[in-house]
Amino acid sequence: MTLAISVACSALILGVGATIFMDLWALFRARVLGIASLNYALVGRWVGHMARGKFAHTSIAAAAPVKGELMLGWFVHYLTGVVFAAVFLVIMSLGWLEAPTLLPALVFGVLTVVLPFFIMQPALGFGVAAAKTPNPSVARQRSLITHASFGVGLYLTGLVMQVF
Repeated sequence: MTLAISVACSALILGVGATIFMDLWALFRARVLGIASLNYALVGRWVGHMARGKFAHTSIAAAAPVKGELMLGWFVHYLTGVVFAAVFLVIMSLGWLEAPTLLPALVFGVLTVVLPFFIMQPALGFGVAAAKTPNPSVARQRSLITHASFGVGLYLTGLVMQVF
């Protein structure tokens, strides 16, 4: 098996596992703490509008719905997790999977918040780092915690992958 195929297969498992952990954390926050998560239909709407040449919105919630936006949003969410995992493995090497450690995974998870802060949130109409939301500091904190949970998910999935 070539290195590229090994990285791709490992990234698929690692990214899906880490994203599942992040989603379980979001489910816990929603059900136990009453903290709502991002509506992935809005992500699907954003991506759906990209196909029509519109990349940024004043308010993605006010934009016209796109057929299949919820499924598209969830697909993009998981695809992003796989891409992030691939980048992580390229940085750390496949050797990290032989002895996963928490700190690099957690730091990487937190660093991934750069993309929503500077690309996704502005494009959805929420402003840079959620500056146009009703409570930007709370939105930023929630994003950081969510992305940290992705990092924890990378670590835990790496541990599970050792068993198999």
